[in-house]
Amino acid sequence: MQIYKKTSSRQTLIGIVIKLTLILVFILGVVFFLNKIEFPAPKKDIQKIIPNEKFKIIK
Repeated sequence: MQIYKKTSSRQTLIGIVIKLTLILVFILGVVFFLNKIEFPAPKKDIQKIIPNEKFKIIK
């Protein structure tokens, strides 16, 4: 009985490229569909007063 070792890296390279392409398509699809959702804008302005004591002067 002979031991046969597959040394071809072409098939593994093609598999990696296909997986990366599918992941990229999935991420782009998620971003596309999130872009289509209309999120409501806030109705009230958010204002926070920061006292002058908190600022540091950098020279």
